[in-house]
Amino acid sequence: MSALLDYDEFVAAKTRKAIDAGFEPGVVVAPLFPFQEHVTRWAIRKGRAALFEECGLGKTLQQLEWARQVAVHSGGAVIILTPLAVAAQTLEEARRFGIDARVVRQPEEVGPGINITNYEKLDLFDEVRFEGVVVDESSILKNFTGKTRRKLTARFSETPYRLCCTATPSPNDYTEFGQHADFLGVCSPAQMLATFFVNDTFNTGDWRLKRHAEADFWEWVASWAACVGKPSDIGFEDAGYVLPTLNMETVWVEVDESAPVGSDELFKHATLSATTMHRELRETAAARAEAVAELVNGSDEAWLVWCNTNVEADELVLRIPAAVEVRGSDRPEHKELKLRAFSEGRCRVMISKPSICGFGMNWQHCRNVAFVGLSYSFEDFYQALRRSYRFGQVREVNAYIVQARTEGAILQTIRRKMDQHAEMQSRMRLAAEAFKSENKMKKTMKTDIDTLTGDGWVLHHGDCVRVARGMADESVDFAVFSPPFADLFTYSDDPQDMGNCASLEEFTGHFELLIDEMARVMVPGREVAVHCVDLLSTKWKHGRIEFQDFSGEIIRAFWRRGFLFHSRICIWKSPVTEMQRTKAHGLLYKTLKADSCDSRVGCADYLLVFRKPGENPRPVTKDVTRYPVDWWQEVASPVWMTVDQGRVLNKDGARDEADERHICPLQLDVIERAIELWTNEGDLVYSPFTGIGSEGVGALELGRRFVGSELKESYFKQAAMNLRNARAQLALL
Repeated sequence: MSALLDYDEFVAAKTRKAIDAGFEPGVVVAPLFPFQEHVTRWAIRKGRAALFEECGLGKTLQQLEWARQVAVHSGGAVIILTPLAVAAQTLEEARRFGIDARVVRQPEEVGPGINITNYEKLDLFDEVRFEGVVVDESSILKNFTGKTRRKLTARFSETPYRLCCTATPSPNDYTEFGQHADFLGVCSPAQMLATFFVNDTFNTGDWRLKRHAEADFWEWVASWAACVGKPSDIGFEDAGYVLPTLNMETVWVEVDESAPVGSDELFKHATLSATTMHRELRETAAARAEAVAELVNGSDEAWLVWCNTNVEADELVLRIPAAVEVRGSDRPEHKELKLRAFSEGRCRVMISKPSICGFGMNWQHCRNVAFVGLSYSFEDFYQALRRSYRFGQVREVNAYIVQARTEGAILQTIRRKMDQHAEMQSRMRLAAEAFKSENKMKKTMKTDIDTLTGDGWVLHHGDCVRVARGMADESVDFAVFSPPFADLFTYSDDPQDMGNCASLEEFTGHFELLIDEMARVMVPGREVAVHCVDLLSTKWKHGRIEFQDFSGEIIRAFWRRGFLFHSRICIWKSPVTEMQRTKAHGLLYKTLKADSCDSRVGCADYLLVFRKPGENPRPVTKDVTRYPVDWWQEVASPVWMTVDQGRVLNKDGARDEADERHICPLQLDVIERAIELWTNEGDLVYSPFTGIGSEGVGALELGRRFVGSELKESYFKQAAMNLRNARAQLALL
């Protein structure tokens, strides 16, 4: 097998797709519709999968059939975890369709087959082995604390078969996909972020989906999740799955809008914030409850009334005699009795909070919904509304949002999130398309090489490893470059891109293939200078705060390939600038005052220099009249204190509509010092990651020749322009 075929296999292995861990499904017992059977069979073959299906598409019956087949196949126990009171509803549906299942409340009640319990009971079953687990209403994963969510993920990390079921994820909340992928063992949230998202370095912790990676992201989601808004999304008929009209009305309650005495504002709503919201909601609770009571008491139909606080609940109960309230402090068995009474029509009005019974319940018998005010949580609003407005509802649904005039900002936020939710659903159709085509979409790689040449320079548009394999032995006098910083940035959707990696280990494996070629093309006794920075792990991404030894990883990679570690230069950077840019907790002055053990030093850049063993056939000599002792003392220092961080090649031209501007350009001061120290005029300087051409411009301006490669087309074009401009400027001198 040729080296290029080996390289193709390596790159192909970087493609992000979930590996099937299931089995061939048997005869389906549950009375599933064709689209449901298609999805369920797919999930059984996957073994570890998610069903992101709209409310009312029958996830309960699908998960029961999935659990039944896993139990039969494994001969063991499967646990279905549900919100409180949904356990009884799930058992009832199983019995209706002849599927054996049991609700369990103690470990000794668990047996082979399907076992159902609620999340609150999970700790009781820590010592029980389950062959399969179903996480019903799995969007609850994001509502758990990080510690609890990680505990749940760890508890079932060795469970062979895993299924998550939930409706469409929250608007623009891509982290929910990462949490599900983590639970299913597909990849960690950090790996998902590194592969498909870009870190906004000017707003630490803010990750956004790269535009060029969008199609690949949804294809990856489709490799482990079925995203279904309606059956036609995956190629089936929508008959019976068209929602009726939703009549949504805002009822405004007039209250005193004058600002408190002493306030600088004229009206309360001018200063309403998260801090003042709870006080304002208390003050208007009675007026809002009265407006809701008029709606409910003037009707003889069933009503769901959603509140946010106990104060609101108390005001509602006083005014609606027919209501039954489900409160968080109720005993679990009492909650179940009340919820069942409403489900069976034995009570007409239910009052509760979305956090208590807004998940999982099927209440299509009720078409009237009232919200006695809103919180800023779109998830609470969406789930509460969907208890009635879901597939299977045959009547128009009336939803009333009762708000005081002073609380309009909350409603505006919810409406904005509703628009974002609609946009998320629209984008998820890409995942549905990939699912429908059985993930036959293929990543495209640029395997050919385009070349431009100029006076003293050659620039290749292609993958750096492929370009290097076409270069002559011992032809390069000096190499200087800044590689992708492992999984920190993804510059393109090409899997050949070294920044397109899932982990530091994967980056290193790819990078060493390039080092192998550099060992061949370098002149013996000459240097390779690599610019890098140690990467900071964060608690929200990695679960801990610490530096990753990226510089050490590069050193060890060159050692393994036979290079000598020649020099390490620390490039000083202002910690104040880093603090202002990243808002990193460890660099904030308030951290020093709170607990200085959490304080850390700023993050320096490094220039790591390696030497190819052997005798240098062309010694590099210096004219001491051009390079005086003070210059030597500066460059010989292990710390370069005078590098101008802002002196970089103009980067605005490397922006394209599918991506962001060029990131992390290597400072021209560093490039020039390295070239002057380790090369003669006329030597050939090489950069495998040319970017927009900083190393090339530095080489030409110092009278050296340059050869480089760049995979990203917009950078390649800008680099060629910069090289031409540099040569033209030199011609004018």
